[in-house]
Amino acid sequence: MDSDYQSQARVFKALCDETRLRVLEMLRGGEKCACKLVENLDCGQSGLSYHMKVLLESGIVTSRQEGKWTYYRICPEGASALVSLVQQLTAVADDPDQFGCCEK
Repeated sequence: MDSDYQSQARVFKALCDETRLRVLEMLRGGEKCACKLVENLDCGQSGLSYHMKVLLESGIVTSRQEGKWTYYRICPEGASALVSLVQQLTAVADDPDQFGCCEK
């Protein structure tokens, strides 16, 4: 169960940073080379590497190597899992007393 919470936290960690949200917005237009991402962000190569590591670990983004360049894109399966997770966590419980704390 803890590993489920850990993987869910990785997804939300990926979404809780302005730079990573900007990266996701850029990737909505399709695959981008790391050099193009650095060009459009207020961070250097090492900063981008950190942000991309977080996005890759979340499963929302995937990458591929071509020569010395890394190309990133939104992972359809990861994006779908993100939508499902948000729906699951925000759905009203069938049994509202499931996590009740008081005797009635």
